[in-house]
Amino acid sequence: MFGFLKQVGDYSRGAAAAAKGITQGLAVTFDHMRRRPVTVQYPYEKLIPSERYRGRIHFEFDKCIACEVCVRVCPINLPVVDWVMNKETKKKQLKNYSIDFGVCIFCGNCVEYCPTNCLSMTEEYELAAFDRHQLNFDNVALGRLPTSVTMDPSVQPLRELAYLPKGVMDPHDVPDEERRAGALPQEVGAESSATRQHQ
Repeated sequence: MFGFLKQVGDYSRGAAAAAKGITQGLAVTFDHMRRRPVTVQYPYEKLIPSERYRGRIHFEFDKCIACEVCVRVCPINLPVVDWVMNKETKKKQLKNYSIDFGVCIFCGNCVEYCPTNCLSMTEEYELAAFDRHQLNFDNVALGRLPTSVTMDPSVQPLRELAYLPKGVMDPHDVPDEERRAGALPQEVGAESSATRQHQ
């Protein structure tokens, strides 16, 4: 008799634990149902990267003095700096500069420590390639400025979820009708078209 009651009690406790787990899971599901959608229809819509985003490195050949500080501060000694000594001026003369973005960890040390500011981080993050050798950018490829997301006419820019009003930590806590920090996509488009007209 007591064995049967023990089995019934164990079964009841197991059923209660299972019901509790299902209830907790459904609570998370229902909580997400009331939140605004976060899906981005890439590549037709793109999030605007933050100003501190560390994307592809831009290189200005004319500013570089071939000091190789970028190579020394790089955790993986990635930048390849080819130079020759100019005997007339007794200074290094840069011949070639390259970075392999298939290996780069985008830490930003090279940009931070460059004494002439010839390196800068851009907002470009689309570096996919079919061949890994295409990710080895020389000084010509590094010198090309990427097309800004806000300037690309074929893309509708979206505000990043990080642009929240002051004091708000969770993007889902902001009501749909309340304005967030940062410009709306149509405002960004209007600003860029106005800038183009003035040029």
